[in-house]
Amino acid sequence: MDRYQKNSHAVFDIKYHVIWVTKYRYKVLYGPIAMRTRELIRQECEPRLITILQGSVGIDHIHLLLSSPPSLAPSKVMQYLKGRSSRLLQDQFPDLKKKYWGHQLWARGYFCAAVGTVDEETIRNYIVNQFNEEKNDIFSIEE
Repeated sequence: MDRYQKNSHAVFDIKYHVIWVTKYRYKVLYGPIAMRTRELIRQECEPRLITILQGSVGIDHIHLLLSSPPSLAPSKVMQYLKGRSSRLLQDQFPDLKKKYWGHQLWARGYFCAAVGTVDEETIRNYIVNQFNEEKNDIFSIEE
């Protein structure tokens, strides 16, 4: 049970693989900009109890494996990470502000996939076989 995280009302293990790219795929994340981007992402994750399990800053994209509390939707996590980092990076690096005159460093969308330790078939079998003694068809899945 050590691999699970806990808060006052939940025990959880929620992991997301997220990727987002720079607008127009401009190759601007290098040198001090890449270092500052990594620092800003870390700063944004820490107070929200988001753990970065693995990550990389590419020249035009970010890859992260995150562990998130259940109270945060993936869309909110991305809003926090992309919004603040874009604003602060453009304030700190005037060249970015010139290149991205519309004030958006990141492209609109992102990729997010849940990372699980148990596959769907195992969960289905667990749910079906949980009440072996008495059949409970209140919430069954027909195939």
